[in-house]
Amino acid sequence: MEVDPAHFQKRKKAAEETYARQKSVYCPYFATEVVLNSDGFHHLQFSARRERSKPEQLLKFRLLPLALQVIRKSGTVQEYRTTMLPVGKKSAVDGSVRMKQVEYWGLAAIMGEKPVKIRVILRRIGDGNTTFWSVMPDSKIKNGQQKLYGENIEDET
Repeated sequence: MEVDPAHFQKRKKAAEETYARQKSVYCPYFATEVVLNSDGFHHLQFSARRERSKPEQLLKFRLLPLALQVIRKSGTVQEYRTTMLPVGKKSAVDGSVRMKQVEYWGLAAIMGEKPVKIRVILRRIGDGNTTFWSVMPDSKIKNGQQKLYGENIEDET
């Protein structure tokens, strides 16, 4: 899918301004501020050291304001994961990289005028700040629509 470069730059600038307007957002679940740093905004554009496709970036830029609302309102966490990852630069002495515990939390909510279910990912490295990491639809979007329920929902148990 071809993306108009002018449209892309306009949406990216709007998302950057939304992100830069605040340094943190209070989250009731953590009872503390979630930091909005450059790593989180960078992750909206890149994954695994490669640039995300322009349509994927546009989707994440569009979901960003909703993600900030989810953080402000979340009293529960739907997902949690912890792992050990290399953090920082290689040692000049032996080339090793320090490993740290990295925790991820997933907050899910249905938000927006045209309701969409999104997942917001928060991250903490070691004993550092909890930071915004990413936002994505919580299920596939097809033809501009997201299915928020299964077929015959009244029969589901």
